[in-house]
Amino acid sequence: MIELPNKIDKSELADKPRVVFDGIVDEIDTEEKAEIAIRTLSNETVVGFDTETRPSFTKGVKHKIALLQLCTEKYGYLFRLNKIDIPDCVVEFLSNPNIIKVGISVKDDFHSLASRRKFEPAGFVELQELCGEMGIEEKGLQKLYCLLFHERISKNQQLSNWEIESLTESQRQYAAVDAWACLRIYRYILELKKTGQYTIIRKDAEECNTEER
Repeated sequence: MIELPNKIDKSELADKPRVVFDGIVDEIDTEEKAEIAIRTLSNETVVGFDTETRPSFTKGVKHKIALLQLCTEKYGYLFRLNKIDIPDCVVEFLSNPNIIKVGISVKDDFHSLASRRKFEPAGFVELQELCGEMGIEEKGLQKLYCLLFHERISKNQQLSNWEIESLTESQRQYAAVDAWACLRIYRYILELKKTGQYTIIRKDAEECNTEER
């Protein structure tokens, strides 16, 4: 029987080993590359999903979404939307109900994507809801992943410039991890629900700090 706390304190993350995505990361910066990547992704039944936007440190200035991440177990595709916008093939993929796209706070991502191009999202799974059904109360990816796998997702690149000409290796790793982690959580949660071999240990609310995505 696997015992899982319903939440964890942020301090518990500090001494955990850092998560590394050891698959192949591919930066998609042309429509031709996007079409090739989508053909490959279309062979999957489920993929991890996330987005990144260049942060603004000036009041009243807001940037459009810059990056779309779609991850399998072995490949991380980083679509540079600030360079190629959202090609038809990507719209079709995001609207395909037969391929599951797993993420966190996906409605926020829909809103950001719509600022570039309108589309009808289909086939998406919200991890906050899926985990909440089990009694897990954490909402943010970092804490949720640590709660399940006892590893730490680094957030050092979160506020970096996602519109630079070429992403740094740290940015590529960060972006791939965020989408891949959603995929790993999804598969693990489904397995737990299938076997029923888990129990949720409730921790007092005062013991833990809450943190959004």
